[in-house]
Amino acid sequence: MTYDRLVCANCASPVSEGRCRVCRAVRQQMLEEQGQGPLAGMSPAMLIALMVVLLTALALLAHQTA
Repeated sequence: MTYDRLVCANCASPVSEGRCRVCRAVRQQMLEEQGQGPLAGMSPAMLIALMVVLLTALALLAHQTA
């Protein structure tokens, strides 16, 4: 989930605007979490699609060598 769609329970404004200290803290925390790995920002659908592409490529490679 991205913080641009979250609404702050403290000030009822979008978290991405950072109007209060709670918004700014959540925005900072989510920005830090996004940078934890190369696949951290990918959606589950994108991860599944990537796995399908990799498995298809592996199957084609195995078929060519057999």
